[in-house]
Amino acid sequence: MSSPTGPASGLPVRMPRPRQPGRHRRPEPLVAPEGAPALVLAVPGVPSTTTRSLAEEVVSIARSELPGLDARIGYLDGDDSEFPTLRSVLARAAEERTARYEQAVAAGVEGIKEPDSPVAVVVPLLAGPDSSLLRQVRQSVMDSRVAAELTDVLGPHPLLAEALHVRLSEAGLARADRARLFTVATAADGIILASVGGEEAVQAAGITGMLLAARLAVPVMAAALDQEGSIASVAEQLRTSGSQQLALAPYLIGPEIDPALLAAAAEEAGCSTAEALGAYPAIGKLALAKYTTALGISPQQPQGAPVR
Repeated sequence: MSSPTGPASGLPVRMPRPRQPGRHRRPEPLVAPEGAPALVLAVPGVPSTTTRSLAEEVVSIARSELPGLDARIGYLDGDDSEFPTLRSVLARAAEERTARYEQAVAAGVEGIKEPDSPVAVVVPLLAGPDSSLLRQVRQSVMDSRVAAELTDVLGPHPLLAEALHVRLSEAGLARADRARLFTVATAADGIILASVGGEEAVQAAGITGMLLAARLAVPVMAAALDQEGSIASVAEQLRTSGSQQLALAPYLIGPEIDPALLAAAAEEAGCSTAEALGAYPAIGKLALAKYTTALGISPQQPQGAPVR
């Protein structure tokens, strides 16, 4: 028998298993290198408490994936009080890095070298290309006079197709899992993938749209919210090809578009709409992947969920 202080004399004691060596050993978690550049999320659109909450959630996801990450938020249309501009956030990051270096020199730290890597890696909070917004980001980086690296937008990527699928299922417009044999009475049989940024954005959205179509087994066509008649034209094409119950899926994070424009587009197309991608976990993971790839410290790109 066992006593309150442990097993009775003569009984075997259960010992913890040693860590498995070789290829079955769990890999050590990646940690941000000491002194690594900051990840600065460039947030488009008119700042608001909702936008800030979304951006904070995205950087929180990135920090959880990479402990020690210095992640900050800069707004393209900020006011430098409640919503700091991208330019001021970059300038502050540069000032802080210089101050740390000078303190280390003053303290006599041996082997200290003046930092020569970028101060920050700027990641636009955009699912697809938008030349107008990207020009604003580049101009803000140049105006800051800070050595910063600018990454591409987050898409196209399989994880964005997964996020679109989830948002459609949350709105009752798609099955959550095609492998389960149940029906959704309101499921759409044709999806309009709504983007902003003109024809370039439509083409990029179309790549993710193909991945979404494979997941849902329904036709998916991309259209531009910022081109007059584009949504209505795509809706007509889908109906002509046999789709009758359409749904609008915003290929957007959220801050880059006026919600009223989405509602008007859905009304024009005569269909229901899902929510924008928002702070879906994939957004934070993709933002981090852009950062780590830029620095060459990424062990692997985030993988999309398998099509079911």
